[in-house]
Amino acid sequence: MHKDKGQGLCILIRILIWDIPDFFVAIGEKGRQTQEMDGVILGQVQQAIYSSTKAAVKGPRIKKFSIYRWNPATPEVKPHLQHFEVDLTCCGQMVLDALMKIKNECDGSLTFRRSCREGICGSCGMNINGRNQLACLSFIDQNLKKPTIIYPLPHMYVIKDLVVDMNHFFKQYAYIEPWLMRKEDEQTYCGIQYLQSQRDAKKMENLYECILCACCSTSCPSYWWNGTKFLGPAALLHAYRWIIDSRDEYSEHRLRRINDSYSVFRCHTIMNCTVACPKHLNPGKAIAEIKKLLVGLSKKEEADMPPAKLRKE
Repeated sequence: MHKDKGQGLCILIRILIWDIPDFFVAIGEKGRQTQEMDGVILGQVQQAIYSSTKAAVKGPRIKKFSIYRWNPATPEVKPHLQHFEVDLTCCGQMVLDALMKIKNECDGSLTFRRSCREGICGSCGMNINGRNQLACLSFIDQNLKKPTIIYPLPHMYVIKDLVVDMNHFFKQYAYIEPWLMRKEDEQTYCGIQYLQSQRDAKKMENLYECILCACCSTSCPSYWWNGTKFLGPAALLHAYRWIIDSRDEYSEHRLRRINDSYSVFRCHTIMNCTVACPKHLNPGKAIAEIKKLLVGLSKKEEADMPPAKLRKE
């Protein structure tokens, strides 16, 4: 009787930990591919609309932007949406272009982060029309009757306007120790590059491209509810990247650091992270793979070529 119960429990654990995550990973991968394709199509359509309307319409095309405002220097003024009007005939195609135009021409006190304008730095992450995304990669909706509503990333402490406090987010990133760790003496191989096969390097594709914009983590309900304990999709994506790196020798150490009730297992495969990622990555799949490693349903593959033997003399 007890043996039957034990076998049934093992089957249930396998379903919950292995089969169900794989099912959602498949959905997430399909959704990621669809999102990427839709994003390309949407970009082409938006660019075509932008070019045609700019060429056809000679008069002003006024677009309303409703932007979250809060200034800690004036605590008596509650957070609110401030409305701005922008002429799209003399503005770039992206939401970031509109924000910079508003700051330069309408209200210099408007505060937001931005840097590269190429979707690389991750600085301009914000919530645009209800979706976490990068302002530099988000086309302005050409529907003049519909305002563009912009909020800071959700469930983060706001410093001012669209700028949120990222300290806790980066502390969680630092917790997973995002650097290569080897067991030999550092002085022995100081300045020597560790090599790896193309197959081993390919395992890390769609992992190292993460730009830490926090769009995925701040779209995750589990992160909203357990943000102090659950590491979140971004940190765990990077954790998996280092765990499976063939050159790293501290995979077991990394797994022990996150083997508790909250760090990983508070992920419920909601997959908001995969949908929100502006780089079209799949954090949900990475987290599912970590779960399988933690419960012993899979293990790290041996390196094709030991890195220490391939060092350049």
